[in-house]
Amino acid sequence: MNQEVENVECLIIGSGPAGFTAAIYAARADMKPVMYEGLQPGGQLTITTDVENYPGYPDGIMGPEMMDNFKKQAVRLGADVRYGLITKVDFSQRPFVCIADESKTILAQTVIIATGASAKWLGIPSEQRLNGSGVSACAVCDGFFYRGKDVAIVGAGDTACEEASYLAKLCTKVHMIVRRDEFRASKAMQHRVLNTPNIVVHFNSETDEILGDQVVTGVRIKNNVDQSTQEIEVSGFFVAIGHTPNTGIFKGQLDMDEQGYLITKVDSTYTNIPGVFACGDAQDKIYRQAVTAAGSGCMAALDSERWLAAQE
Repeated sequence: MNQEVENVECLIIGSGPAGFTAAIYAARADMKPVMYEGLQPGGQLTITTDVENYPGYPDGIMGPEMMDNFKKQAVRLGADVRYGLITKVDFSQRPFVCIADESKTILAQTVIIATGASAKWLGIPSEQRLNGSGVSACAVCDGFFYRGKDVAIVGAGDTACEEASYLAKLCTKVHMIVRRDEFRASKAMQHRVLNTPNIVVHFNSETDEILGDQVVTGVRIKNNVDQSTQEIEVSGFFVAIGHTPNTGIFKGQLDMDEQGYLITKVDSTYTNIPGVFACGDAQDKIYRQAVTAAGSGCMAALDSERWLAAQE
């Protein structure tokens, strides 16, 4: 039986740009927000090195430092930021019942979900070892650093084609590694890729190894038909095989699409349960940028504050 029970006005589940921005706004609105940071405090930006596309940092900033700044600002304004995990929720009644670290019960008047999404990886050791040293899961975030260089990208869907096209504008050559003999992407995206002269598509191919000691220097790919391998010199390696939203604990209670992204009402952060709001990459599968996540975190806090005021 859970011993400890705590009442909170605003519970924020998850950190990252969305969660911390929500905390900043909620704290300024005197909602006394309590945030549980989750398994990856600071979110995906903590595994990103240079961030150069967030406004206000003319010289760029390292991802972990940026998230540390977000956290300090939220704490300074009065947010109660806790290291820990919300392991279970019950949204069937208000106050909402949320279990923290499987041991503490939190009764929340309003909940903001900012649990983000996790990039899917290939699962090979060299990918982990060189993550942040040439291996990336976001071409829009990191493509700039490979201007005028050769890169490789893995994936066959719309996102992979879109990112390959983006990289092709910056890079000398883009090697696209596709596992089957065809794309999964829409016809329009396929045409765009196949009609871009500096994108070389390697069909029926898989990544055997990412090469390099300290940084990526190349990739060894294996042909699935004849099992032959070839080594290609590249400076960057991008993984674009999708993301998984971290929304498992909300299944059966909140509306989500077939991939698990939370569905919010148009032009708002309202979920199907009044008083529960969703922001950031847990509900955005289109933009997935730090700045859009921060913007939706602001929206969630404002929606939450106004909704709470209307209940009184």
